Amino acid sequence: MDLGLQGRRALVSGGTKGIGRAIVETLAAEGAAVGFCARTKRDVEDTAGMLADRGGTTVGQVIDVGDEQAIHRWVADSAAYLGGIDIVVANVSALAIPDSPANWRASFEVDLMHAVRLVNAAMPHLEASDAASIVTIAGVSGREIDFAAGPYGTFKGALIHYTQGLAFQLAPRGIRANSVSPGNTYFPGGVWESIEQHNPGLFGHALRLNPTGRMARPAEIARAVAFVASPAASFMSGANMLVDGALTRGVQF
Repeated sequence: MDLGLQGRRALVSGGTKGIGRAIVETLAAEGAAVGFCARTKRDVEDTAGMLADRGGTTVGQVIDVGDEQAIHRWVADSAAYLGGIDIVVANVSALAIPDSPANWRASFEVDLMHAVRLVNAAMPHLEASDAASIVTIAGVSGREIDFAAGPYGTFKGALIHYTQGLAFQLAPRGIRANSVSPGNTYFPGGVWESIEQHNPGLFGHALRLNPTGRMARPAEIARAVAFVASPAASFMSGANMLVDGALTRGVQF
């Protein structure tokens, strides 16, 4: 299937590690020009170098997504470099799981408000696109109660609600909005590798919950994101796509 991503222009927040990096790589491999951001200069430079070696058009920038003005600058700079924006992927999470006031604030500012600010900043460019698409990376903890039911799960649920609201509001303007909710995803340097090393009991419990007996790989999530974001999914809007290996048990109506 041709996803129709050749020549499209995409922004991905948190695009240097794990799921975010896999999304950047997948979109670029499909022919999209990609702008991405992350907090760490070395990570941005390493990712930019890897993508440059593969060819195509990519541009990275170091920003703190909790800074509204930084998001606006990144969007403006990327749109100028890429020649516009067709796709926005809001991927960053604070991964703030324990129930503390600091984690509630971090989850609000990073998981939810960075997506709101990114969409708002990109909206003029999306309105000028003939295949505009917004994808937010939520998570299974936003759909059902699990060990991350505090700040993390609450704001992932809010992100799904926000995205479905966007889908309804923006449909008359030809802009689609969908969420992708990954299950537990394992990659070197990621949260589940850390849990495997420091809390093997929790890691083993998480593995046993999934009937596949394993966790997702970032590329498996990224391929779902690429489809949802692409013109090939032109009548798909307001959906929350689970990519979890049958981890969740609830029926999604």
